Amino acid sequence: MKKILPTAAVLVALPACAFADDGWSGAGELGFAAARGNAKSENLNAKLAFKKEDDQWKDNFYLTALRSKGEVTVATLVDGQVQNVKNYDTTANRYEAGASVGYKFDERSYLVGALRYENDDFSPFEYQAVVSLGYGYTVLKNASDELSFEAGPGYKRYKPVDVLGPETAGDPPAPVRHTFDSEGEVVGRGLVAYKHLFNETTAFVDTLLVEAGSDNTFLQNDAGLQVAINKSFALKAGYQVRHNSDVAPGIKKTDQLLTTNLVYNFGGG
Repeated sequence: MKKILPTAAVLVALPACAFADDGWSGAGELGFAAARGNAKSENLNAKLAFKKEDDQWKDNFYLTALRSKGEVTVATLVDGQVQNVKNYDTTANRYEAGASVGYKFDERSYLVGALRYENDDFSPFEYQAVVSLGYGYTVLKNASDELSFEAGPGYKRYKPVDVLGPETAGDPPAPVRHTFDSEGEVVGRGLVAYKHLFNETTAFVDTLLVEAGSDNTFLQNDAGLQVAINKSFALKAGYQVRHNSDVAPGIKKTDQLLTTNLVYNFGGG
């Protein structure tokens, strides 16, 4: 974790130099918390997002990372008896990247191609990768509000995580591990993005992503309240909900994440 924190800070800051002079704008977010004493934990989350829009194109790209370590209690076989032992171990490890390219038909409607890839050690799936092509429409865009929709078909490739079954085998007996191959399916992708400016310093953003397929439907909603400190820096409180409709037995379908981050804004805004 000590090596990851400065590396993440550098990655968040790099785009300010690389893209600000080329018409790009965006933001880097970084949040870190550590606890010592009766409890021991470390949590790091980072996000880098940038965009560029002109009369013909609207492009977006983002990278996110989430890593956490903490004390967990695990059942361990000691001298033939099951005992609960506390370990300091990784409890979250997720990386995600996404991009979209939109070709404008006019000021409101556009054709959009999108890509998304995630790798999560604590998800129902080892990875999920989606490519899609769809239609986008900006319903509302003024000084205080912006609302847009995207919808279209896509293709998803994913691999369910291995799970330990209730049966045992071997001597001494151990739970049987069930492994799964990668799978693919046609999905329908939908995106709803909303932004509201309360005033010059305070903004609310909410983005809902849906990837619906016959085998699994993935939903992710990101809501955030951002308050500017100055032209470059802001504080942001975020709440994320992720849901998979079809998971292996013993795995929860829904994950929630609360974050408080320092945001660095760069480029033309």
